[in-house]
Amino acid sequence: MPMYQYQCTDCAEGLEVRQSFSDAALTECPTCGGSLRKVFGSVGVVFKGSGFYRNDSRSTSSTSSSSSSSTSSSSSSSTSGDSPAA
Repeated sequence: MPMYQYQCTDCAEGLEVRQSFSDAALTECPTCGGSLRKVFGSVGVVFKGSGFYRNDSRSTSSTSSSSSSSTSSSSSSSTSGDSPAA
């Protein structure tokens, strides 16, 4: 069952209550009898899986194609020097 946080609008007293989803929200402060409001706290974020880091968004084909094009251009220049000029 989840924990809910409430805060009184009159006395600013805070309390945490374990309630089920089907339970009605609390409306009356147990200390002073004032009205209660739900407090929504921050939630921790967990980055799991791919796509969250800079290197995850880059495709591997762009780096492999640039390295293969540099080797093919160097091999073509060496073959042109091997053949005699006619």
